[in-house]
Amino acid sequence: MRERYVVDTNVLIAASAADPLTQKDWDATPKEVVYQRQVHEWLTSFEASSASWVLDGQGQIEAEYRRRLSHPDYALLVLQYKWDTQAVHYVAVEYDSDGHGRLTEPLQSLVHDRADRKMVAAALAACQAHEPCAIAFAGDTDWHDWEDGLQEAGLCLEPIIPEWSGPKHRAKSRR
Repeated sequence: MRERYVVDTNVLIAASAADPLTQKDWDATPKEVVYQRQVHEWLTSFEASSASWVLDGQGQIEAEYRRRLSHPDYALLVLQYKWDTQAVHYVAVEYDSDGHGRLTEPLQSLVHDRADRKMVAAALAACQAHEPCAIAFAGDTDWHDWEDGLQEAGLCLEPIIPEWSGPKHRAKSRR
């Protein structure tokens, strides 16, 4: 486990889908329960660790979480625990007029999913303020597309289920 993480929303959805106390039908990626359980195990380990959760001070990352999840979903309970234990770090992220995280080139062109730009911008800000910071992801294979460029910018990606995301990414790339 690293010192601090920006956690992509897909991690929270998959982990909540695997939570035994969750009683709802999730539209989670991946669909396979075995992988959802692995993501749940990662989030459980993250909760128990001293690792910090990185959020933007403007609240846009949390707002995305809350749009996709509802209290008391497991992932939001983990976030609450991190707040309660003072293990949340806030960073300043600049946003464009459309509400997307502002990045400089070449990252602006590289990260084509505008919703993920705030995650990248938060991780960059965390690296400048605290260093190091990883971006944890599970069911979104776009992160693999951007991995080389993000590493060149000094960021670290942590694919939680690389045995799932790697093959999915390669299959998508062949299309």
